[in-house]
Amino acid sequence: MSAEPIRGERRKGDRRSKRRGPPVEESFFGAEGLTDDLQFGDDEVESRYDGSWPSKPGNESDSRFLSRQARRIFSAGQTTFDRIYRIFLGARAALGIALLLTIVVPALFGVRPSWGMTLVSVGYFALALSMWLLPRFRREVTPNELARLRGPKWLATIGADIVCFNALHLLSSTSSFNYVALLVLPVLMAGVLTPRVPALATAAVVAIGLLGTAWLAALQGGDTASLMSQAGLAGSGLFVITVLAGELAGRLAREELTAKGSLELARQQAQLNRLVIEEMQDGVLVVDRRGRVRAANPAARRLLAPSGMCRPAPFQLRGVEAWASLVRTVERAFVDAVWPEAGRDVVLEFDPAELRTLRVRIRFTRRHESQASEEFCVLLLEDVRNMQARTRQEKLAAMGRVSAGIAHEIRNPLAAIAQANALLSEDATTPSQRQLTRMVTDNVERLKRIVDDVMEVAPGAPQDAGVIDVGAQVGAACGEWARGAGLALGEGSVLRIEVPTEPLGAVFDAEHLRRVLVNLLDNGYRHASKVPGSVHLRLYALDESKVQLSVASDGASIPPDVERFLFEPFFSTRSRGTGLGLYICRELCERYGASIEYRLRPPNESNRNEFQVAMQRKAVAGSDARLQVTS
Repeated sequence: MSAEPIRGERRKGDRRSKRRGPPVEESFFGAEGLTDDLQFGDDEVESRYDGSWPSKPGNESDSRFLSRQARRIFSAGQTTFDRIYRIFLGARAALGIALLLTIVVPALFGVRPSWGMTLVSVGYFALALSMWLLPRFRREVTPNELARLRGPKWLATIGADIVCFNALHLLSSTSSFNYVALLVLPVLMAGVLTPRVPALATAAVVAIGLLGTAWLAALQGGDTASLMSQAGLAGSGLFVITVLAGELAGRLAREELTAKGSLELARQQAQLNRLVIEEMQDGVLVVDRRGRVRAANPAARRLLAPSGMCRPAPFQLRGVEAWASLVRTVERAFVDAVWPEAGRDVVLEFDPAELRTLRVRIRFTRRHESQASEEFCVLLLEDVRNMQARTRQEKLAAMGRVSAGIAHEIRNPLAAIAQANALLSEDATTPSQRQLTRMVTDNVERLKRIVDDVMEVAPGAPQDAGVIDVGAQVGAACGEWARGAGLALGEGSVLRIEVPTEPLGAVFDAEHLRRVLVNLLDNGYRHASKVPGSVHLRLYALDESKVQLSVASDGASIPPDVERFLFEPFFSTRSRGTGLGLYICRELCERYGASIEYRLRPPNESNRNEFQVAMQRKAVAGSDARLQVTS
């Protein structure tokens, strides 16, 4: 016989054995998927958030959004099934102590119970107390362990209770003690902790035991009808208790399953809210009527401090002089209970030279009662300077698109003018005619440069930024610029260069970097005193992530009313300037994640006017040959 039929028969046999095997029964908690209660693990939920969120530092503010009951359930280390099982063990221990007292107390008054009752009570006391106290018995138990009627856990708990309580009921038939009520405990726990069929079987065993005890009492001369009726009624009550306990356990399991899902959603929502609020550019403050800040995102903490960030929430808004106007704004908002949709401007005065204007928008949170006053207000803060900068950027972007379209349309007629002027210059015979054609040629070239500049910064397809050796590119650009300006490089040159000898990589385009550098050198040389070293260029690594290019000159400092418009398009202090040079530099830098800024160096510095370009630093695979810039 071949191996393939054997494997086929084995697989069929495995499938038949799987079909024959009955499914393992579980308790109501196991059937509802709550055997692990609220322990959020990777196998239970599909959330990307880990279960350690409530215990992480800094997340206490998020946990305040969860209810107290939800936090209690979430922080519980035990499962629901395990908690009920431990309560059951504690109840058995208490009951064992009570049974021992029923033996000891009467003995103090001369009433001696039978040896059988004494042995059963003492034995049950020792078993219940040891299972409650000893760690080996207190370990976590699974529903499947109690689902088997012949399992060790079931026999040591519910089974032992049935035997001991039935024995006490049988031995006390001639005494005044009634032990029938004790049988409710094993029946109740079977209904809660075991599946329906084993729970009903447990109730049936207890009912049969009651009927057997009643029959033995009837044989000793008791009223058969009365004894059997009482036993039957008690057994019926135990069946009812079993069914009700099972239904209540199922309802509890379903509610906790719902709570588990709701708590996971609330946990994720709190995290998402925190992440979104922390990443917002606008400041967010949650303030109560007493002026206490309950929550503040990093943007708000930066706006409330002259430099850096203020302390994290919670903190008191009152008591800080610089925040006085903001406090008055909050108090007014609580009194009026309304606030303009567009917000109002509030000025924070940290010192006479440091004023910060904030646009404040306020929203209110209300209680569930319709007539209740506002308890909290949410302040949305925004720096007015940032708003103005965004508005200016939007206008510039719109103007850039329009200018690019106009420049594109100018190219064709400009080419026609240049061609016609070239033809006219061939027929020019008098000096005045040649002068006019030269004027046309000069202005055509100027218009071409303006069109090229506008098209250079026009929005286009994104370019892949490469990594270049900045030192080599700066050296080559400086040598080319010096030759074009007729300058000799060296010790006594107007241009002093400090470039690292080792390769220094940065994210930029070589041609665009050359254009930025030439523009800065032209500006610096134009306003410099032309003495040796009056224009100083430095290139160095600012840190592990930044490369800094600095071009400084010793010209007159730029007035403040001019400095604010340095990087604006079509702004120039020269009559024949286009005003696009520094604007193009900024646009090219922003394409590659770089930044450019002007700063006035201290008075003791010779070259005070400094332009700084900060580029993203990256390792360069290979370096270009260093170009000589000394001659």
